[in-house]
Amino acid sequence: EMIREALRSVVDPELQLNIVDLGLIYAIEQPADGEVAITMTLTTPGCPIGSTLVQAVERTLALIPGVQRVEVHLTFDPPWSPERITPAGRAHLGWAT
Repeated sequence: EMIREALRSVVDPELQLNIVDLGLIYAIEQPADGEVAITMTLTTPGCPIGSTLVQAVERTLALIPGVQRVEVHLTFDPPWSPERITPAGRAHLGWAT
C-alpha cells in the first residue's frame, strides 16, 4: 500500500492525473526483500512521455526506505482504455462516474 501511495505522486502531465487513478498500474510485486517490480502500461504504445513516466516511477520508488531495486515492466496487453480510470480519477477529470 505504501508503494501504491508513492505512485500517486507520479502524474501524467497531459491529463494532470496520477498514474494510479489513471489506471496505468497493472501489478505491484515484491519478489524479494528490497525489490519492487511494477507492471504498467501507457495510454498509447507511442506515448511521447512514456520514458519520462517510467523514470519517474523508478525515482519515486527508490525514495521509499528499504527499496533497493526497482524494475518497471511496460505492457500493452491488455491495452489501456478509459474504463481503467478509477472513480476518483473520473471525478478529477470532471467525468460522470
